[in-house]
Amino acid sequence: MGPTDQQGAGNGNSDLAIRTAAPIAAEEGKTNDAAPTHETRSSTSNNSRAVGEVLDVSETSSSEELGDAEKGKQSAPPYTPTEVGEVNPFGHEDENAEMKYQTMSWWQVGLLMVAENISLGVLSLPNAVATIGLVPGIILTIFFGLMAMYCGYVVGQFFNKYPSTHTFADAAYLMGGPIAREIMGVAQVLIIIFIMGAHVLSFSIALNVLTGHGTCTIVFGFVGFAVCLALALKRQLEKVSYLSIASCLSVVVCVLVAMIDIAIIRPEYGQAVAAQQHVSLQNGMLATLQIILAFSGHHAFFTFCAELRDPRDFTKSVVFMEGMATIFYVIVGVVIYIYAGPDVLSPALGSASPLVSKIAFGLALPTIVIAGVVNGHVACKYIWVRMWRNQPARLHQKYGASLISWIAICTVLWVIAWIIAEAIPSFSLLISLISALFCSWFSFGFSGFLWLYMNRGRWAESWKKMLLTALNVYVVIQGAVICGLGLYASGEALAEGAQGSAFSCADNSG
Repeated sequence: MGPTDQQGAGNGNSDLAIRTAAPIAAEEGKTNDAAPTHETRSSTSNNSRAVGEVLDVSETSSSEELGDAEKGKQSAPPYTPTEVGEVNPFGHEDENAEMKYQTMSWWQVGLLMVAENISLGVLSLPNAVATIGLVPGIILTIFFGLMAMYCGYVVGQFFNKYPSTHTFADAAYLMGGPIAREIMGVAQVLIIIFIMGAHVLSFSIALNVLTGHGTCTIVFGFVGFAVCLALALKRQLEKVSYLSIASCLSVVVCVLVAMIDIAIIRPEYGQAVAAQQHVSLQNGMLATLQIILAFSGHHAFFTFCAELRDPRDFTKSVVFMEGMATIFYVIVGVVIYIYAGPDVLSPALGSASPLVSKIAFGLALPTIVIAGVVNGHVACKYIWVRMWRNQPARLHQKYGASLISWIAICTVLWVIAWIIAEAIPSFSLLISLISALFCSWFSFGFSGFLWLYMNRGRWAESWKKMLLTALNVYVVIQGAVICGLGLYASGEALAEGAQGSAFSCADNSG
């Protein structure tokens, strides 16, 4: 059914029952798969407003707050956003589709987000706290946790209003056109490849610890690449979400084991400092970047929304993940620093006794691998969807060109990630560089632009709106400052040769 048929059938009251990221509860016995394009959006927006206004991200979080035309109805309207461009790329699913993607519940997305976020970041937090002190460490962790929660909330609201935004690149296209989409697409793929590289590097560190540097570190890195690639070949995020359960258990257990051991041996107990007095801008910023990376999962949030059964549930996932992460990060960062002292290693598992360190790294292997796989899936899915978006049947095809292209994309991206891991063998420096270049914007900057775009023309309509406008302008400035100072600090460290030797067989676990 095309737009013309849609207008004729609806007589001005059509709910534009477009397939989006969630199953649509259309009128009993009726569905409509039409998807208006950007060109037809203006002509259909009046009709779609009859369904009810999309949530005003600035003033409400209730999915039952409707527009004037819906007042008086007995139940909430079907999930139909008001201002859409293209439909969600997975919005063409039907009962006969070979592969379906819009299948996840909010708790499955929450587990994916936990697996994606609570992994490498937590292993570097004690070192960050040691650099700046207990009080600044706690304050910054809680502050960035709250900011990450708000920014994630904005991403979810933007997707609900514009369900064509499968990635940040799609959001950039909506706001700035084709050039903005390409710039953002490249940036999103790059951040994820760097994170994938950090996971490959962590895998080589873990094997060096477990084997006592049993062979060349390059070999261990290649093994990590092969394992991650093998697990990355599933195309549905729902399938990957089941791996996330193992990842969550892995990171919690391994960190607890290391914390208990470090607390028992107490090598430096009593040397914790409330606030370090003489911290250079470079070292302070590098420590801050390590904290920022712990909340760096936002680049994947649009993709998670697109495979939810009901994207309105995304707020639950964000609150669940960010709340759990912030509490966990504060406990881990503070406790390990207090007992391990100012020389705590990054990753922090290396500060445990030799035997327990091996046990902890062994327990950490699932989260090291699976968190990398979740991130890698998002980058591969972006490229793959861009390749087949104009051929929806290919997206739901199980075999043939669809499968071959997926395998090829995964292989190329994981090879690049392995090369990055070998080129920058310092764990702390690699994650600081990632934070400066990308996390500053994807997690703590771009959401300000999203909110300002959604609320254009309304920035000063009330005192509450003006406060929210000021908050989101601050979010944009915050991203720019983190990026600028972070690049300075990371660049200085690279210039000083702090990264170690590239493509070296040397043990990198110390």
